[in-house]
Amino acid sequence: MQLRQLEYFLAVAAEQSFTRAATRLHVVQSAVSAAISGLERELGATLFDRSAQGVVLTAAGEALLPKARTTLDTAHAARDAVQRAGRELGGSIAIGCLSGVGGIDFAGLLGRFHTRHPLVRLWLRTAESDGSAGLARSLADGELDVAFLGIGARPFPQLHTRRLLRLPQVLAVPATHPLASRNTVTLTEVAGERFIDYPVGYATRTATDQAFAAAGLERTIAMEVSDVAVAADFVAHGLGVAFLPARALPAGTGIKALPLDDQSLEWSLHVATARHRRVGAATAALLKLVDEHLEPAAWRTARHGKARPGSRIG
Repeated sequence: MQLRQLEYFLAVAAEQSFTRAATRLHVVQSAVSAAISGLERELGATLFDRSAQGVVLTAAGEALLPKARTTLDTAHAARDAVQRAGRELGGSIAIGCLSGVGGIDFAGLLGRFHTRHPLVRLWLRTAESDGSAGLARSLADGELDVAFLGIGARPFPQLHTRRLLRLPQVLAVPATHPLASRNTVTLTEVAGERFIDYPVGYATRTATDQAFAAAGLERTIAMEVSDVAVAADFVAHGLGVAFLPARALPAGTGIKALPLDDQSLEWSLHVATARHRRVGAATAALLKLVDEHLEPAAWRTARHGKARPGSRIG
């Protein structure tokens, strides 16, 4: 049994596709198929059920999954120890983030890391339909090494997290909306509106749902989007209202921002790793760079709770 076979096995299990696993590993699909077939012959068991819809783990595959992760983690720890002695960092990092991550110069962070450690491969996954909850599951399952995600009132107990910034939410309404003449609103006053919100699993959606439930109120979700800029554009065109980070609202686009005077809704960006997994040397090096790439306005918000409009947050 070779480490390469286990690496390919984990990639196929994570992607549920030989094609996507090959793309992730930067190899041809035939190499992945050959490695998995060889592993199955050696173990005398079928690890994946293959069909036109994709591939899923068999019972044997499920049994191998945690052992494969542990084996690779141990091998990576050995490699890291040698690399630290030789002062040459290698390996790979699987990174998860929200689409349109704001408050942090994400491209600058990865660019500087690549300049310092060119031998480390960076694999990036952007959350879409399942948001922060999906990233948290992928971290806990070992599919990601580190993730930048949102956390609301309920944390993820399986993760080590560190808050990078927090941003208050405001109600964004069209400038022509009857509420646009107000300076503040309450949840009760807006419960009957048509809301544009994120899909279930996004931290901001969870926080808003919990606030309405705690107040005994129901609301209508007219549209679900995974991008703040899209939500703001829909609001500006009169398709609904939305709770958005104050500093994410574009200036001069026909949107009025209304703080809540009976609730405190906020969005927090955290960097997270899995509690039960060792943080590799490459991931640890990336984490050291994070604070250098927080935007100055984001630092002010994190320290003082003040927000500045005109920037985008994910």
